[in-house]
Amino acid sequence: MPTFISLFVWTEQGVHDVINTGKRAADFRSRIQAAGGSVKNIYWTMGRYDGGIVFDAPNDATAAAVMMGGCSKGNVRTETLRAFTENEIEGVVDKIT
Repeated sequence: MPTFISLFVWTEQGVHDVINTGKRAADFRSRIQAAGGSVKNIYWTMGRYDGGIVFDAPNDATAAAVMMGGCSKGNVRTETLRAFTENEIEGVVDKIT
């Protein structure tokens, strides 16, 4: 199952409602599980990004739909990256012509 790393930044609305960030994380876990994926971990950070989520999803479209659904609530903006394991990247490199 593909792995994704999503970096998030709180919007002004998200900062004002920061006390509920744990509830929003639990909601994300529920939504990704309902879509057939799983959350490996959620991190809150200091610096350019307010946090990151490492999760698996059945495919790119499912990952995008879950992330768009979360962003539509107005608390975060995200940048989501498709991550490849060592074995997966070897398969990619093998296809280079």
